[in-house]
Amino acid sequence: MAISKDKIDDAALALLYLTLHDGDRAWKGFDWDVLGRLHTKGMIDDPVGKVKSVVFTQEGLEHAKKLFKELFGE
Repeated sequence: MAISKDKIDDAALALLYLTLHDGDRAWKGFDWDVLGRLHTKGMIDDPVGKVKSVVFTQEGLEHAKKLFKELFGE
């Protein structure tokens, strides 16, 4: 079975939105490859570092909110 990394990235971005705090930060409890791809796509700032959260870009925050509603809304 082929796995769509884009779909995985979308799901991870939506779940990052679930842990939103301080306006634009989310806990970075996901696979480093996924976080790296989200950074490359411009959705989050560079996740590498000692801080336990990542910062959404403005585009990433808007997209994460949209995906969260689509995937998990009623």
